[in-house]
Amino acid sequence: MSRLQIIVASTRPGRVGLPVGQWVESAAGKHGGFDEIDLTDLADLDLPLMDEPNHPRLSRYTKNHTKEWAARVGAADAYVFVLAEYNHSYTAGVKNAIDYLHNEWQYKPAGLVSYGGVSAGLRAAQAFKPVLLSLKMVPIVEGVMIPFVAQFLDDERVFTPNEMVETSANAMLDELGRWSGALTSLR
Repeated sequence: MSRLQIIVASTRPGRVGLPVGQWVESAAGKHGGFDEIDLTDLADLDLPLMDEPNHPRLSRYTKNHTKEWAARVGAADAYVFVLAEYNHSYTAGVKNAIDYLHNEWQYKPAGLVSYGGVSAGLRAAQAFKPVLLSLKMVPIVEGVMIPFVAQFLDDERVFTPNEMVETSANAMLDELGRWSGALTSLR
């Protein structure tokens, strides 16, 4: 049994991340490579700014929100981060969510779905990779870059990708499945 966690990194009102994350969830369901899919919206999770007294590598969590977050992240075999680009980087909310934990992330692959304007969120994705690597995660090469993301949203804020975006998502999900299986013995 394999579990994919999709993490929507933007928390601001009016964000595009949730519709994109919902599309990733649907695409992963159609793909069929994972038995369970957990769409995690960091806006709903509402983690306070890091408030644990112990270093995350010790896994001695004192707050219920951290224990719940650790269980959710620890249960996943692979991740997809849906990244907005703010000021040429990733959001503070996703950095905070990552920093809460340590061991739960290790030896798991991560796919990146980035979006924005002309840059398609690529600067956020590139800035995020060293953070993932420092936690012994494997950011896979295949990702999804969505330029001018607003063109894919309808009036109800439903994200409808073009063929190139769909093809990229399938390639990313294929690789996440491969890497997830290959890294199992290290977890």
